[in-house]
Amino acid sequence: MQKAPLLTLIPHTHSHHTSPHTRTAMMTTSHMNGYVTESDGGGGSGGGTDFLEEVVQRHREMAVDCPSELGARTMSVRRSAQLERIRQQQEDRRRREEEGRNRQELDLNSSMRLKKLSQNPKVGIDNPTFEQMEGPGGSIGGLQILTAPPTLLELEDLLMSLKQVQHSLNDSQSQEDIELVLQLVQKSDFQKAFNIHNAVAHYMNRPSPPYPLTDHTQSLAQEVEVMMHNSLQKEGLELSTLLKTPHMQALMMAHDSVAEQEMQLEPHVPSVNQSETLTQWGGETVKFVRIEKAKDIPLGATVRNDMDSVVISRIVKGGAAEHSGLLHEGDEILEINGVEIRGKDVNEVFDILADMHGVLTFVLIPNAQTKPPPIKETVMHVKAHFDYDPSDDPYVPCRELGLCFQKGDILHIISQDDPNWWQAYRDGDEDNQPLAGLVPGKTFQQQREAMKQTIEEDKEPEKSGKLWCAKKNKKKRKKMQYNANKNDDFDNEEILTYEEMALYHQPANRKRPIALIGPPNCGQNELRQRLLSSEPDRFAGAVPHTTRSRRDVEVNGRDYHFVSRQAFEMDSAAGKFIESGEFEKNLYGTSTDSVRQVINTGKICLLCVHTQSLKVLRSSDLKPYIIFIAPPSQERLRALLAKDNKNPKPEELRDIIEKAREMEQNYGHLFDAAIVNTDLDKAYQELMRLINKLDTEPQWVPSSWLR
Repeated sequence: MQKAPLLTLIPHTHSHHTSPHTRTAMMTTSHMNGYVTESDGGGGSGGGTDFLEEVVQRHREMAVDCPSELGARTMSVRRSAQLERIRQQQEDRRRREEEGRNRQELDLNSSMRLKKLSQNPKVGIDNPTFEQMEGPGGSIGGLQILTAPPTLLELEDLLMSLKQVQHSLNDSQSQEDIELVLQLVQKSDFQKAFNIHNAVAHYMNRPSPPYPLTDHTQSLAQEVEVMMHNSLQKEGLELSTLLKTPHMQALMMAHDSVAEQEMQLEPHVPSVNQSETLTQWGGETVKFVRIEKAKDIPLGATVRNDMDSVVISRIVKGGAAEHSGLLHEGDEILEINGVEIRGKDVNEVFDILADMHGVLTFVLIPNAQTKPPPIKETVMHVKAHFDYDPSDDPYVPCRELGLCFQKGDILHIISQDDPNWWQAYRDGDEDNQPLAGLVPGKTFQQQREAMKQTIEEDKEPEKSGKLWCAKKNKKKRKKMQYNANKNDDFDNEEILTYEEMALYHQPANRKRPIALIGPPNCGQNELRQRLLSSEPDRFAGAVPHTTRSRRDVEVNGRDYHFVSRQAFEMDSAAGKFIESGEFEKNLYGTSTDSVRQVINTGKICLLCVHTQSLKVLRSSDLKPYIIFIAPPSQERLRALLAKDNKNPKPEELRDIIEKAREMEQNYGHLFDAAIVNTDLDKAYQELMRLINKLDTEPQWVPSSWLR
C-alpha cells in the first residue's frame, strides 16, 4: 500500500439506514479515552460481556501514514509480526555487543594487578553522571536543588598519578600494563578526546537556576494576610507583619516578574512553509494552516468522524503536526489542498490523502474550547510487566499506531495527555521509530484486566455446572491456599502493568547482591558455588540464622548466626528474613542484615532464593540483581543431569521445564536477566559477563529504590 500523510481515521457511521449488525456495534467513542459506551438505545443487560463483544466488533481508528506496513488498513493475520521484529532486534543488538567485546585490543582482565584494583572496594569514585536527576536542577523528593560540578582531573594530574602507581608496583606484568596506559595517554588523539570530555563534563554540570513553582506569590501573600488577620498566635502576627514590609513586597514583585518570563513557553517560529491565518468564511471563523510534510516524516495526527464532520482528535508525538504546533485537538477539517473534507467518509479521506506530500494547506474551524498551553512533560521510564500486541487488542483506538512490547521491555512514556492511551517509545528504538506509539495507560490496563477476571469468574460456574455458591467457596479456597511464606503460588489478585524505573550505577564500594533463581536441577547452585570457589575475594555468601545448637567445629557468625527460637520468631515476624523454613524441628533463614554485612565488606553477595522470596528481597534496600537460570530442551537437560550421574524420568524432566515456564510467566517481570543453561561452562561465562557489566554500565532499577 502507498504511504500517505498520517491522519488516523475513526469510521463512525451516522446513517439511519444501517444493517442490524452495524446497528448493534454502533457506539459513541471518546478520542481521549479507551472507554466505549452504547449510544444506540439498546439494552444494557449484557453487562461486561456485551461490552467486550461489541468493542471487539469495531476498529475505531485507521492510520494512513504509518511507517512501512503499519499503514495497512487491515491486518491479514491476527498475530502481529512486531514481536518477531523485537526479538530479531534484540538478538542483533546482543550479537553486536558480543562482536564488540571480541574486538577489544586491550584485555584488562589479563592483568592480575588491574583485576585486583577493580575488586578493591576502596578504589574508584562514583560516577555522578548516573545520579538520578530530574528537572532543570535535579530533584530530590520533589524539591529542586543545585548540584555542584564534579572535580575534573587535568591531564598533568593523570600522568603524575600513573607514574606514581608505576613506581609502587613490583611485578613485571603490572609494569607493562602501566607503560601501555602511559603510551596511550601521551598520544595526541587521546589528549584531544580527554580535553573534549572535560569541556563537555564542565558544560553539562553547570548549575541551573531552579524552575519557578508559581508566578503569583503576591496574590498568595495577600491570601495569607487575610487568613492571619484575626490570628491570635504570635507566629501568625509576625508572618503577617513580615509580608507587609516594603522589602518583602518588592522581592515578591521581582520574583513574579522573573517567574512569569521563565514559565512562558518558547514561541514557535514557523518556517517559510508553515503558517496559520484566521479569517471569516461562510459565517464561521476559519483558520488556514500550511504545513510542510516530507515523505519520510508522518503527519502524526488522528481524526474522527463527528456526524458529517472530520475532527482532529489526537496529536501524535514525533510527527510534522506536533513539530509545527499549528494543528490542535478538536479542530474541524474543512479542506485539504482545496479538496472539501466535510461530509466525506473517513475512507474517502484516506484515498484523498494517499498521494499528498510537500506543503499541505488545511482549512480548519478552530476548537471553541481552547485548552491552556501544554506544560512541558517530563519523560517517565517504565518497565512493562506484561506482553502487549496491538493487533490482538480490540480496545486500542488505532491499531496501526499501537506499540508492541514484551514483558521486561523499558518504555519511555513521553505523553500522558490521554490517561488511557499513553504515547511512548521502546528503549533502543527511538531512532527507528519516527512516531510515538500508543500503549495502554496504567489505570486503563488495570480496569480492563479486572473486567476480564470478573467475566471469567462469572462464566466459570456455568462451565463447571456447579451451583452459584461454589463460586464463593472457590474464592475462599484461593485465599487460603496462597501464602507467600510457604509456597510458590502466584498472587492472582495482583494485576501487573508497569513499574517506574530509573538508571542506577552501583558504587565501587557497594555492590548489588546477585540472586539466582530457577527450578531444581537447573544449575543455579552449581554456578553459585563455582563463583564462590573461583574468586573468594570478590564473592561471598550470606551467613544464615538457625535455632539449632552449635557444633564444636562451628563458629558463631562464620558458619551460622546461632539464635534462640524466640529471637528467630520475633525477627521473622518483624520481616527481617528474606526466606526461612524449618528442617528437623530447627528453624533456618537468611536475613537482610546478613546480606547487608557482606555488602559492607565490598564483596558481591550471592544468593539462591525461591520465587516467593523475590518480593521481600526487592522491597528491601539491597537493590538485588535477579538472574533467572532456565533449563534447556528436554534432551539437553537429560544430558546435563547425566554428567552428575542423575537419571531422571521423562515426566520429571517435563516437570522441571513446566516449573520454569510457570516461574517465568508469574515472576518474569521481576527478573533482570535470564540465562538458558545449555552448558554449565557457557552459563558461567554469561553469568560473569552480566556481573561485570554492573560495574561498567548503568542499569534500570525501580525508581522507588532511589528515593
